[in-house]
Amino acid sequence: MYYVYVLKSDKNGRFYIGSTNNIQRRLLEHNTGKSRYTKSTIPFRLIYKEIYETRKEAVKRERALKSGQGRQSLKDFVRTVA
Repeated sequence: MYYVYVLKSDKNGRFYIGSTNNIQRRLLEHNTGKSRYTKSTIPFRLIYKEIYETRKEAVKRERALKSGQGRQSLKDFVRTVA
């Protein structure tokens, strides 16, 4: 199984979108500063995830969420659940 996940920084409120095959390990890596792109904005909370059977599907969805339209739909979603 592969996951597409969205993290929210408690420090600055920004989102980080990624994909992984082990979501618990990846969240720990983000929160312990092992991810170069996110270490300056820890801590993070997992706010959303999707599950896919293949890495290819997960990466495709990750890219879609990182697009302009994908980011907007994600912001709209977060507003409805927050």
